[in-house]
Amino acid sequence: MNDAISPREPQAAARPPRPAWAEGIALGYESGASSQFILHGNVADRFPLPRTAGGEDSGTLTDYVVTSLLARFDVVLTYDVGNGARVAKGGDAFAQWPHWKQDQTLPKAPRAAVEWLTHYARYAANLARLGQRRLQVAIVVSDAQLVAPATQGFSSFEVAALAVLMRDWASDGLLSGHSLATFLIADALSDLHPLVATNPRAQVVQVPLPDATALESALRDLARECPAALAPFASDFARPARALVGATLSSVDGMVRTRQHKAQPLAERDLAEAKKRLIEADAGGLIEFIDSKKTLDDLAGMERVKTWVRQDIALWRQDDLQAMPMGYLICGPVGTGKTFTVECLAGEAGVPVVKLKNFRDKWVGSTEGNLEKIFRLVRALGRCYVFVDEADQSLGKRESGGNDGGIGGRVYAMLAQEMSDTRNRGKVLWILASSRPDLIEVDLKRPGRIDVKIPLLPTATADESWALIVSLCRRRGLELPAQPSTELRILVPTWLTPGAAESLAVKAYRVHRVEKKDPLAAVEACLRDWRAPVPRETMQFQIGIAVAEASDATFVPEAFRA
Repeated sequence: MNDAISPREPQAAARPPRPAWAEGIALGYESGASSQFILHGNVADRFPLPRTAGGEDSGTLTDYVVTSLLARFDVVLTYDVGNGARVAKGGDAFAQWPHWKQDQTLPKAPRAAVEWLTHYARYAANLARLGQRRLQVAIVVSDAQLVAPATQGFSSFEVAALAVLMRDWASDGLLSGHSLATFLIADALSDLHPLVATNPRAQVVQVPLPDATALESALRDLARECPAALAPFASDFARPARALVGATLSSVDGMVRTRQHKAQPLAERDLAEAKKRLIEADAGGLIEFIDSKKTLDDLAGMERVKTWVRQDIALWRQDDLQAMPMGYLICGPVGTGKTFTVECLAGEAGVPVVKLKNFRDKWVGSTEGNLEKIFRLVRALGRCYVFVDEADQSLGKRESGGNDGGIGGRVYAMLAQEMSDTRNRGKVLWILASSRPDLIEVDLKRPGRIDVKIPLLPTATADESWALIVSLCRRRGLELPAQPSTELRILVPTWLTPGAAESLAVKAYRVHRVEKKDPLAAVEACLRDWRAPVPRETMQFQIGIAVAEASDATFVPEAFRA
């Protein structure tokens, strides 16, 4: 097998260097450890191809596998459900197959195609066994999740048969022992039939998003065709490459070509917004970026919490990661400003904050595939926060029962594994927010996944409530005295959350404008009609939970410690 896939092949000028994942495939094949490779992840992107005269600079992953990894193979056969089986390379050698001489039909249906591919692989293996000719044969199946999907539906027998045949390409000694390499390309590993995805004889390869080096090379190539779009970076493509990490090559290519067509140079100030748009589009609505100009200075009170978080940020910037937490839990009654706190944290840290949206899907395997895509993206971003709002609803349960088909349990397992991956320390920091942290699985909140638990609590005294009201009214141009009168103090509620105070300030502004009352009179009128938005019993219960969750006693105001 040494002359099949060779990572030590001299790097000619026309052949771009192989990425690490491709070198891993070469090592696996040459060492005899693996002959089947399951490629998943960023498989829909564009990939650099060997530059031949009149050829394309980039192509699909299938093109890359055929032209780069399988350049020395005698016969390469490909299959996808749209185009059917094809002979991608070695037509003359393939034409010697007796079966082909009898029937030159290229099958298109999955079962017929997989059986046909298996038939040829056995023919080539038998030739080698008889000592007649040793053909190096490769099979590449694109969109393998459509051929052997992870489903137990109506056609489960047919799907299982296909899965067994594809598994045998790696497990059958006759096939795997005679220069056969097979590649199964799928969007997500969870989309593949378990018989294929968990085959111990197959090597699972996650194709990552392009790093800064790959993006720099792509931008340099694009500059030849799109000089106007990239003119501001003509002497230094490393800067935009670093800024665009997390986007796919195809999305960057499309953006640059659009800019060229519109004669709009890509300026430095455009990079952050361009990256946000590209990544959100690539993610298919699974995530969004929190863009915040707020800092922790905009967060009232909570001095001990702000000091702690700023110390974490300082360690992060100094690359001193040993004391960095893996994650934060922000908890407290509804309306206490959990999302606002995350926005302030985002602005203070100056790193991307990715908010998980609705990644759950009703289709089998889709939820797991969505999570795989999200994990792949956040790893590529480098340093970032991952924000999960309403975490008690989103993160699943260890035992979710049968009502959701086991999705909750699988979501829980995937998130638990990702959140505790120590390779992400100092790179990906998780932030969970919930008013019911008691409903989050204990294992997800343990140290090593969530190290710092921050309670956000309502005001404890009338003075604190009045200070909050004054601050929010001032933002609307309503000036109030620093201290309320004795009569007004009686009306000021305790256990006031920022959300409830915001609502009260909006109402006071409305009264001021509509009824022409001065600001103090408007606020007094609103306080007389005030009704707490959350029952006091509920508020008390949620305060108790948040206090109990706090990871440091100093995070809890003195008034709530009892």
